[in-house]
Amino acid sequence: MKDYTPKSIEKKWQDIWDEHQCYRAENNSEKPKFYALVEFPYPSSNGLHVGHPRPYTALDIVSRKRRYQGYNVLFPMGWDAFGLPTENFAIKNKIHPRIVTEQNIARFKGQLKSIGFSFDWSREVNTTDPNYYKWTQWIFLKLFEKGLAYKQEMPINFCTSCKVGLANEEVVGGVCERCGSEVIRRVKNQWMLKITEYAERLINDLDTVDYIDRVKIQQINWIGRSEGAELDFRIVGGDDVLRIFTTRPDTLFGATYMVIAPEHPLIDKYRDRIENIDLVEAYRADVSKKSDFERTELVKEKTGVELRGLSAINPATGKEIPLWVSDYVLMTYGTGAIMAVPGHDQRDWEFATKFNLPIIDVIKGGDITKEAYTDTDSGILVNSGFINDMEVKDAIRTMLDWIEKEGLGERKVNYKLRDWVFSRQRYWGEPIPLVHCDECGWVPIPESELPLKLPEVENYEPTDTGESPLAAIHEWVHTTCPKCGGPAHRETDTMPQWAGSSWYFLRYMDPDNHDQLASKETLEYWSPIDWYNGGMEHTTLHLLYSRFWHKFLYDIGVVPMPEPYAKRTSHGMILGDNNEKMSKSRGNVVNPDDIVRDYGADTLRTYEMFIGDFEKAVPWSDNGVKGCRRFLDRVWRLQEILTEGNSYTPELESSIHKTIKKVSEDFENLKFNTGIAAMMSLLNEFNDFGRLNKKDFQTFLILLNPVAPHITEELWEIAGLPGYLFQTTWPEYDQEKTIDKVFDLPVQVNGKVRGTVEVSIDESTESIKEKVFASAGVKKFTDGKTVVKEIYVPGKIYNIVVK
Repeated sequence: MKDYTPKSIEKKWQDIWDEHQCYRAENNSEKPKFYALVEFPYPSSNGLHVGHPRPYTALDIVSRKRRYQGYNVLFPMGWDAFGLPTENFAIKNKIHPRIVTEQNIARFKGQLKSIGFSFDWSREVNTTDPNYYKWTQWIFLKLFEKGLAYKQEMPINFCTSCKVGLANEEVVGGVCERCGSEVIRRVKNQWMLKITEYAERLINDLDTVDYIDRVKIQQINWIGRSEGAELDFRIVGGDDVLRIFTTRPDTLFGATYMVIAPEHPLIDKYRDRIENIDLVEAYRADVSKKSDFERTELVKEKTGVELRGLSAINPATGKEIPLWVSDYVLMTYGTGAIMAVPGHDQRDWEFATKFNLPIIDVIKGGDITKEAYTDTDSGILVNSGFINDMEVKDAIRTMLDWIEKEGLGERKVNYKLRDWVFSRQRYWGEPIPLVHCDECGWVPIPESELPLKLPEVENYEPTDTGESPLAAIHEWVHTTCPKCGGPAHRETDTMPQWAGSSWYFLRYMDPDNHDQLASKETLEYWSPIDWYNGGMEHTTLHLLYSRFWHKFLYDIGVVPMPEPYAKRTSHGMILGDNNEKMSKSRGNVVNPDDIVRDYGADTLRTYEMFIGDFEKAVPWSDNGVKGCRRFLDRVWRLQEILTEGNSYTPELESSIHKTIKKVSEDFENLKFNTGIAAMMSLLNEFNDFGRLNKKDFQTFLILLNPVAPHITEELWEIAGLPGYLFQTTWPEYDQEKTIDKVFDLPVQVNGKVRGTVEVSIDESTESIKEKVFASAGVKKFTDGKTVVKEIYVPGKIYNIVVK
């Protein structure tokens, strides 16, 4: 018997798979289709880390199994290759981003192939390929045409290191999620996408898809739907009103002050009346350096300045209440103003306590001298005029009616979700295909001119002014207006990395189509994606953005259904062996190339699936890797006890059928660790029995193949089994043969297990009783005693009560 040498075996079978193109999907096949999708990676200069293979192997297992079950499987791979990391690396190392991207992709692709994934490489996509981003630009033009893309001057998050505007979602803890540098506020003219137009549908349509609960919850919480009222507070001594949004109009009698955002235009309008305007302006300048996340963080000291000389009228009480400015109110959320009810909101309570503002309770319960009483989903109203003694739900309804009747405001649904900031002042991104003409305004370039390619430049470093490097390429910027023929200039901002990843799954269906992003026939055949797996870190933004784009494409008749993904699952992170997130700075990063070199790709695949619950974070263990290699060594040595035979060995048949059932179900339910454990148990049984025949071996190899495809293909060939393993079919199990005919029945005496007896499933109760009372363990506790009661639960337990 040859030794098990993964290196030569794995390369051999990878070449054979490529030669036979056995993982190519067919468009419009008569077979049932199965579209499995994993998040395409960002090809960084660091190459793959061991976290990448975990989700890829999981859906590779499912895809291989489905092919054996007769499905036409689309399991594609590509590259999300625009974006800041490549550009920053290119600037630092003075290499063009395109060259960096090509090198990174080549490395990633080589690594993925070495692990043996069954991707259909004929459908590979790359978001930086002009033939791909032509359609990213086309989708943007359609959004612009429908009024869903617009330009607006607004305060943005600006990374002081990357020198680029960031969406709120890209600022984590007040710093840039990419580089960790300080983020400041800067006013900038930005392209925006009206994702808020789709907020309601993005929530409601979650009822139509099979997403795990925590993914749905993240989507719903991010969109942040709330029902309430918009309500006007009159400014004392002026004609203006401050409009606020509240979900709790029943607490209006408890509003003792108001807070507006530092950017609120009211401050500039009434600056001559504000007695402490210098103090207010100094506060505004300080706030401009903070990100939205810093400003709204709950656990922080409350800051603010009273607008002395300005006040408002509480419309319920008619009383004058003070106006304050504070950073925790955002101009970009709601109306930029709030009514503060410190008796029943902890943040307002802390603010009121710090600045000695009145606190009134309007819902009975709690001690507002110590903290806000916030358990107010139900309760009785107090100190609240005409809604006194009402239950909360009745008081809300009554106040909504009163507000509308008095002309003070109207019912309103609000969302935490903001429109999507779509501009980036960088080079390495899709050019926005619009020009600005002084006569015509913003004009789209003709579709026939797509793709609008990135110009070749020598300097792609960001500017201190915040403008894109493209702004310096005058021959590219200056052009003519497609509408009137007059002078015009191109938009120099580029699209964010999110753009290319918001529709890539559609291009996989028809990647070589030059006339459409994908043909109607292929879209109808492959839609929706049957199973999409990705990291929990992408279940908010990427999922939200891609669902939004897909819904838009559905609305304009491009795609056949409103939701792109029928099913979405997520995996846990692989941590370092010190139980911390892997990072260079911690020195705990594991390179998959090292595992493939030292132990083989099949060992890496097996270990990553056996490491623990797929949905939970797990620490890496070198000992665990070695254990999985020992398992495969034992699989290899099965050929030593292999005999002829074309039907299951009778003594092994039940175990084989049980294993087929267990593995089949576990693979579909992401329980890879227990499925592999079942195969390990069957392997032990083969060895304990001392032999297995070719039929037993054939089924075992097919079951293990999705996890460890190389070693199983080699053993299939060595055993002389027919054809190639990749051409076979998935085994079926006989339900009758998964049920144990004989089993050990536990026997309890006075509530304690005192022994077991071997019985068969169709044995009579009388026969079982005889065996129970004849067993030594039971006789010891029943002899000489009176049996009071006997309860036999068939197949489960025999209970005896004695005295």
